[in-house]
Amino acid sequence: MAAQGAPETAGRDLPIVGEAFVSALTPEDNIDSPAAWTAPDGRVLVIATAKSSDRLVVYDGVTGERLRTFGASGSGAGQFRRPNGIAVIDDLVVVVERDNHRVQVLRLPDFAPVLAFAAQDLVKPYGLWIDRAGDGYTLYVTDSYHDGEDAQGHDVLPALDKLDRRVHRYALRPDRGTFAVEALGAFGDTTADGALRVVESIWGDPANDRLLIAEEDETYANELKVYDLAGRYTGRTLGRDVFQAQAEGIMLKTCADGSGWWITTEQGKGRTAFHLFDRRSLAHVGAVTGKTVANTDGIWLHDTPSAAFPDGVLYAVHDDQGLVAFDWRAIAQALSLPACGRL
Repeated sequence: MAAQGAPETAGRDLPIVGEAFVSALTPEDNIDSPAAWTAPDGRVLVIATAKSSDRLVVYDGVTGERLRTFGASGSGAGQFRRPNGIAVIDDLVVVVERDNHRVQVLRLPDFAPVLAFAAQDLVKPYGLWIDRAGDGYTLYVTDSYHDGEDAQGHDVLPALDKLDRRVHRYALRPDRGTFAVEALGAFGDTTADGALRVVESIWGDPANDRLLIAEEDETYANELKVYDLAGRYTGRTLGRDVFQAQAEGIMLKTCADGSGWWITTEQGKGRTAFHLFDRRSLAHVGAVTGKTVANTDGIWLHDTPSAAFPDGVLYAVHDDQGLVAFDWRAIAQALSLPACGRL
């Protein structure tokens, strides 16, 4: 069934997958990115960043009910200024704050502050991905700094040779109830093809030594750049031939046999499209859209089985105002994907 009524999907025969829920909308929050966590009692919570209200919003991961908020505007522990990227790993929630130009780590379920770092390095950070490294973690943080403003107040894109710090890496190692942080340097290609002009979303695949980074400069291209984990541009891009709007959120669905799919977001203002690419070959597999979801920034694939979503669930931000969910089984059926055994 083709999506109708949205200019980004008009003329494309995209399967429509019905949302499992659409949360109540709160435009005052300006919701950006979600991340999910399964509590010890089995309840799934989705934690989303609220850019305008400087807080985190917590939703029930099965019903979409808004449960609570956490945080307030400020630069102290447990406070935020323009929180944007978010990720959950183990019992930690990690938040990138654009206007505090830092990364803050909190411990679930109480959102107890653990540490904040990187304010001395980051200028205008947006997104992150976390990789396990022994008993600690490696964090990749995107930084979309600019070179001042033009006469109209628009950000000026730095020259290519100044784009070599678009992604910062940090090592976090356990240290007496908190973490010791080591800056591992920054990277960014400075060639016309590999440069990261406007950056936010990033995700990695350690098994295949890959990072996918969304290029958000629509005057250049709607695509994702493929880097390796050391920060080298591989010479490959994805999506330019299929995306009709800005590239946004990125996640990875991993199967037991090493196969899987990259799930990527085309941020159509009238309707969001989710494009899937083969994990190994990076070939385009297909795309789906929802009945409602539009103007999506962040997404989060929660691949932990639950009674409601036995094969996992994709959460997506809806129009900067709320959250939607897609049962993975519905996406797989719409695109005739093979079964994906669990690790």
